[in-house]
Parts: sequence; C-alpha cells; structure tokens
Amino acid sequence: MNICVLKLLCFFCFLGFLVVDGVTDESLHKVAASLQMFMDELPHMPKLKGYIFEEGKLKPAELRIGMFQKKWKFHRDLPPATVFAYGASKGTATVPGPTIESIQGIDTLVRWENHLPAQHFLPWDRTLKTARPKLGGIPSVVHLHGGIHEPESDGHSLAWFTAGFKETGPAWKKARYHYNNIQHPGNLWYHDHALGLTRVNLLAGLIGAYVIRNPKVEKPLGLPSGPEYDRNLIVFDRSFATDGSIYMNSTGNNPSIHPQWQPEYFGNAIIVNGKAWPYMKVKRRKYRFRIVNASNARFYRFALSNGLSMTFVGSDSAYLPAPVTVKKFLLGSSEIADIVVDFNYSATEEATLTNDAAYPYPSGDPVDNLNGKVMKFLIETTMGAVSSGENRSSTRLPEKLIEYRRPRKKNAAQTRYVAMYEYESASGEPTHLFINGLPFDAQVTETPRQGTSEIWQVINLTEDNHPLHIHLGLFIVLEQTELLKMEEFKSCMQKNNDALKCEIEKHAKGKVMAAPAQERGWKNVFKMKPGHMTTILVQFSLLNSQHRYPFNASAEPGYVYHCHILDHEDNEMMRPLKIRF
Repeated sequence: MNICVLKLLCFFCFLGFLVVDGVTDESLHKVAASLQMFMDELPHMPKLKGYIFEEGKLKPAELRIGMFQKKWKFHRDLPPATVFAYGASKGTATVPGPTIESIQGIDTLVRWENHLPAQHFLPWDRTLKTARPKLGGIPSVVHLHGGIHEPESDGHSLAWFTAGFKETGPAWKKARYHYNNIQHPGNLWYHDHALGLTRVNLLAGLIGAYVIRNPKVEKPLGLPSGPEYDRNLIVFDRSFATDGSIYMNSTGNNPSIHPQWQPEYFGNAIIVNGKAWPYMKVKRRKYRFRIVNASNARFYRFALSNGLSMTFVGSDSAYLPAPVTVKKFLLGSSEIADIVVDFNYSATEEATLTNDAAYPYPSGDPVDNLNGKVMKFLIETTMGAVSSGENRSSTRLPEKLIEYRRPRKKNAAQTRYVAMYEYESASGEPTHLFINGLPFDAQVTETPRQGTSEIWQVINLTEDNHPLHIHLGLFIVLEQTELLKMEEFKSCMQKNNDALKCEIEKHAKGKVMAAPAQERGWKNVFKMKPGHMTTILVQFSLLNSQHRYPFNASAEPGYVYHCHILDHEDNEMMRPLKIRF
C-alpha cells in the first residue's frame, strides 16, 4: 500500500471514522443503543466458601478455580459472546466469577488453573512489555486485590502461567495460593494480573469478588445481611459488535509504536454482575451493596435518580469508623464502595443508579444516555423481613462502626516522592507512562521496612486522574495540594526527576483539600488528582499493629504498586515494591 495512503488511514483511525476491522465508534454506539435497558434481572453470582465446618470447628478449605473460555450472554437481545470466566468448572464458570467468602483467621487455599486456549480472542499488543510464553498459550495469574498475604500468593505480574502450567513466568513460585485471611473483615476482589495483558484478560471477563467476614465483630453492627439484602455489585463497561462479541480496538493511537495499545478503554454499555443495565427488585427496607468498579479505565460518579441518600459503611477493604451519608460519590477504577441504601424513604416506585463522571476523568467527554445509566431498582410496596442479627429499626444505622488505630505522621520512618509521568509522540498522542521516570523492570527503589509507616507524596504531572493501588500496604489520605506554576515545575521534573531539586515545597502552595469524608478511613487505592500532590500515610503492617507480618513479606518475587487504569498499568505505569525485615 502507498505509504501516504497508509498514513491517511491511520489518521482516520485516530479520529474514530475507520478501523481496520470495519467497526466504527458510531456502529458500536448503535449496537448498545439498540438494547433496551433494564430487561435482565440482576444475577446472584455463585458463591464458594473458603472454609469448611468440621467436627464443630471452622477449618481451611482448598478450592480449585479454573479460567475457561466459554459463551456468555450479556443482554437478553444480544447473541452470546466469547468470554474468559472463572469457575469451579467450565459449566459453572461465570462473568464475574464466583464470590469467594472467607472467615477472618481461617486460611483459604486456592489452586488457580489455566484452561484457556492457545489463542486469545481479543487483540494482544506484543510491542508492550508483556508476558511472552515461548510455547504458546495465554498467560494468566490471579491477584487478590486488597489482600495481605505472602508475595508468592500475591499474583505478581511476572508469576504468570499458561494452560496446565506448561510454561511459567520468571516470578512464578507455586500453583496453590495461600490466603491467610488474617486481615480485618471487608471487601476484596480478584482479577488477572499478567504483565502487559491485564487490560485484555479483564476485558475478557477474569474478575470476581472476595469477602472476608468476622461474624463476632460484624453481627453487632446490625447491618443488612443475608443473600437477599447484602449484595455484591461488580460494575464494568463493554462495547459489543453486531454479533454480540466483546469489542476491543485493533488499532492503536500510535500504530507505528504500539499497533494496538490505546491509553484508555471505554465501553458503551454498563454491565453489572454480567448483565447490561440490569434491574433489581427491592423491598422498602435497607440493603447493603458492596460495589466494585472493575472497569478498565472508567470512573463512576454514582447517584440515585429519586434523590435517595447512600450511606458508606466501608471503603475499599476496611470499615469506616462511623457511617457517612452522601447523595453522590466518585468511584475510580478498582475502588470499592460499601454502602447501605434504605428504600423505605423512596417517594417513587423505581430508582435508577446513574453516573455523570466524564471519561477519561476528569476532563474527558460527558456521559450520554447509555453510559449515564447503570441499573434500575424496582421498589415494591411491601416491607422486607428483618435478617437475623440485623438492626430491627428500619431507619437506624449504628453511630459507630469499626475504628482502627491511626499511625502518627511524625512517626513515619521515611518520606518518599512518587511522580507520575505521561510521554507523547510527535503527534501528541500518549506512548507510555512511567512512575518516577522509570520503567517497570528498572531496579527497585521502594523498599519499606515491615512494621513501619511511610509518607508518600504522590505528584501527578499528567492530565488524567490516576487511581494508585499499593499491593500489601494500606494507607490513609492526609491531603491533596494544588501545585502552582505547574508548567515550570513539570519542565524541571522532566529534566531532573527530583522533587526536592525542583523545589516541590515552593510549588505545593495551592489549595489544600481533604479526602471525601467517606474515604478518610484505610484505603488500598486512591484517585491521584492531576496537577496536585497527594499526601498519603502508608502502613506496612496489619491494622492495629506495628509488628511484622506473620509471613515472610520479604520473600521473592515481592510486590508491586501501580496505576489501576489497566491500559496505563499495562504500558509501564507500575513499579516493584520490596519489603525489608
């Protein structure tokens, strides 16, 4: 093909008018718009118990969970799509996968098994730094997001393995993962974490919820409980071709550099528990919703169309000290909101869960009629029964929840500066992203000592909001400070990559903001505001403890921290984290 014609075709690809497979933004939008909303009932995902009850005692359970390629129907009127799904068998595998329910202090052992085929059904950009099996097959590895456990079971990006463990990555250690469940009760989720392939494997369907419970601690709180009134909601976005298949772009924004990679994936349809825009029938009573944002890049600002309030009882993997009631809230990629909604206060018989977050967040496109709606609640006239142990008042939540010790800033062992960079081609399109100006495989620079806390000053030099996730560590957000004379500071940082040399104290003089009230507890991921320095206090020990972990946190392959916009993570916005004794 004439080189000029090729360049012209690439230019039109960037604009969305043309792609090599003949699919356009307009045609994808048309498919989603053809689907009638609120036609499929919200599914209950299957549950697997991470414990057994034997001889009157709770004991560890050993689970075998596979990854399978199968067909999945995302909407009543869509043909079944090819997906990758987690499950105990191919027949029972689902998207999202089964919810694993564990008990605090009781180990859960999981043998993750790769049954995926030789070829991926979605585009795989091998120009990225990615897992590269020599014998073929699809690499996969599972990370339990929010888990506090040994490095060998953390799902390191280089610990991938192909079907039947025929081939393993350089950091692979063992087939059976050991989850101690010694951490506080709360919400986690599990997902694929293979190097350079995370965004593709999650898009294919490799996600699922994980809950750690402690009945002795949680039952006195009187929160909604039981399978009908305590629901996991895993929210993500997808686009579909006319044949019902999941669509992922096959042309990158810089095809001469990365033929397929694009900086963010946004789908036209909003999926909850595997169904596009589902509905849920609810009674006039309190419900608990554990909401996971499992989208590759999309942020959601949730609200209820009838004006009902939503009360936070937890954020990410930890309970809050006290409930926080809001009318709307922002949830970044991979964050978890644990909320209670009392439908007894509704003046209407239905309520739509809506979204108004721009994409990419915060300065991207406004939502439309498709991605601005998430699901619908159909509110029945009857009152629901009260679950065992639940607060019998239909209106009252406890004044206090679970309060954990907060380390003092003055006792932090060290202060680190963590800078986020985005790099562009001559055309102004992103090519890759670094943390501290370093690629993923550069020598480790973050080596905290276990049993200590550190101050991390996270400096966002890009125009995007980046949800920063730290494996193993938990943190409290202290403040976000606007950076003044940003271009001057950014220019210096690009040249020197040294916040102190670039006089960060002179630039971090702008408006200071606290974290939203519902996010002032313990977090494992937080939204790093562009043009700001976010100060977090990171703890490398269990909550309410300053002691070493009861496992060898210093073992190989160590841990990582990264942006949880998956397209960024897959293109170098991830760094190793090694824990010292």
